Amino acid sequence: MARIKLLEQNEVTGAEKERYDELAGRNAVTNMKRGLLNDAATYDAYMAWYTSWNRLVEVIGEKDAILYAHKISTTNSCQLCSLFFISDVKGLGLDPANLVYDEKEELLSKLAEAIVKDPTAVSDELFEDLRKYFNDKELVVIVGFAGQMIATNNFNAVFKIDVDKRLLPLVQEFKPATWRENIK
Repeated sequence: MARIKLLEQNEVTGAEKERYDELAGRNAVTNMKRGLLNDAATYDAYMAWYTSWNRLVEVIGEKDAILYAHKISTTNSCQLCSLFFISDVKGLGLDPANLVYDEKEELLSKLAEAIVKDPTAVSDELFEDLRKYFNDKELVVIVGFAGQMIATNNFNAVFKIDVDKRLLPLVQEFKPATWRENIK
């Protein structure tokens, strides 16, 4: 059960209602957005995720963007985000539990994991390898998106945002990350 109220359309007024109505008109209301709509300014800040996502897709392609976001979310152990990307990975015809990466995807996966686990320890060697595929502008897009994704993961995890109905059949496929267990 979420730690904050997940608002219904008839419960919001003002700027929050404008945003909710727009989402409802596109059939794009999710539990996370219902939580964010407790405050329009916070909602607006988090919706910048879509700007980062669209730019990421331009830079690395949709498949790699999905795999990258999936790796960030699963490493960060965000159930809700992980389930969204498990669904998207399956939509690519891939098995999220048995992913096989090409060299570029492997580097992006390593970057995603490193950024989540310890952003101060992302190695120079990893960046040298990434430069085989990406220039500075593209790397800014890739790392910038990771920050957006982590913020989304944290919002959902801290508030224990309920899993959306369409994702409930996938709940058993989420495996919480265990790498933090020995951190004191």
